[in-house]
Amino acid sequence: MLRTQKKKPAGFFFSERGHPTLEDDAGTQRWNTTLDDRSGTRLFLSFPQTKTYFSHFDLSSGSADIQAHGGKVLSAIGNAASHFDDLDAALSSLSDLHAYNLRVDPGNFDLLSHTIQVVLASHLPNDFTPEVQAAWDKFLSNISEVLTSKYR
Repeated sequence: MLRTQKKKPAGFFFSERGHPTLEDDAGTQRWNTTLDDRSGTRLFLSFPQTKTYFSHFDLSSGSADIQAHGGKVLSAIGNAASHFDDLDAALSSLSDLHAYNLRVDPGNFDLLSHTIQVVLASHLPNDFTPEVQAAWDKFLSNISEVLTSKYR
């Protein structure tokens, strides 16, 4: 990954509220509803080892806990998009939280990144083109790299 050559890819947008969007001829399609709880639910079903960090959550599909955490994840992604040129500073406190307080296994960030892309691809197949997928993959990889940087 070439962190020194980060650019916000074409076709990759965030709304004024920080939620991922995709501009197309029909206007802006908000992806926040798709991502809020479906990514979390799919993460826990596909990778049950991630449940370890959420033993205090109601992990049933669509639960308030999963929706709330999904909202936090989306806010963090939106914050990263707003501070694309300085992800290290934008995500520093979140990196500290996950590395030092929550002690989340760094591999879980890759699992969540993968899950987000699977949810987008399965629910928005016409909008989630190979170019958009490549942009999301690179962007989420950059976020994961920053979040795991303090584990060393």
